[in-house]
Order: sequence, then structure tokens, then C-alpha cells
Amino acid sequence: MSLPATRLTRDTRHAVIGGVCAGIARRYGLSTTMLRVAFVISCVLPGPQFLAYLLLWVILPADPA
Repeated sequence: MSLPATRLTRDTRHAVIGGVCAGIARRYGLSTTMLRVAFVISCVLPGPQFLAYLLLWVILPADPA
């Protein structure tokens, strides 16, 4: 049995900065804390992680209140 699909939105109720990590964690059933830690660790690697976060912050709609 699979979980009902939910839209990918920013989770503004559990947001630390923009709610992007919280929204992704909620959508895919992951731990919010572990996803945030993985993101911070990935920022020391070369790549556009920070820009991707900013882009998702702008593109993803906020969750309905």
C-alpha cells in the first residue's frame, strides 16, 4: 500500500529558513533534521547546492495554511 501523493510545497510551519528542506522531507517521508544536515554537508562539496536551494525557495509554492 502506498501513501497518497502530495504536492511538493515549502513547509512554512516547520521552516528554519525558507521551508524547502522541510517540504522535501515531508513529501518523501524523510527526517527533516537529517535532510538539513545532508544539505549543509553537501554545501562543502563543489556544485550549485546553494543556488538550487534559492531557486526552489522562489519556485515552490508555500503550503496552504
